[in-house]
Amino acid sequence: MSEKKNIFAIIGSASSNSTNLKLIEIFARLSESDFRLVIFDGLKKLPHFDPELSAKNPPQLVVELRDAIKKADGIIICTPEYVFSIPSGLKNAIEWCISTTVFADKPTGLITASANGIKGHEELQLIMKTAMAKFTDKTTLLIQEVKGKFDVDNNLTDNKIIENLSNLIKALRGLINE
Repeated sequence: MSEKKNIFAIIGSASSNSTNLKLIEIFARLSESDFRLVIFDGLKKLPHFDPELSAKNPPQLVVELRDAIKKADGIIICTPEYVFSIPSGLKNAIEWCISTTVFADKPTGLITASANGIKGHEELQLIMKTAMAKFTDKTTLLIQEVKGKFDVDNNLTDNKIIENLSNLIKALRGLINE
């Protein structure tokens, strides 16, 4: 059996009851034999991006974020779409990392789960391509009408999503092991 890989998860939603968080929890259960998952919980605590601080004296939480990304074997980002884009908090977190190479060639999974999500998913891929993250069509997933995929008890009711997440996990494992 191969060694478990460390995956750093970033949730684009700042909501504590986010369907994106629920999806990452499902991702964690489905991948527990392959991955050790750490979920970043500092999105709301990050200060607004400041290019001068970024280069010379980044805040401690930014240093910790960068280090966690650098040390991880892979990254998973799961985000909703806000106003045809990614949420500002997620973009802020990524901006704090752009002056570094922490995302360069980092095996990455990208999930956009929202009402529509098409434009946000396109933007997320463009931003992560700019950050030089390593991802493929098989390590990206768009889940539309996500709220309707959960019942009133927050149980996922769409088996196709489980299948798609399992396929993404397999593809991400392959990307990490290249």
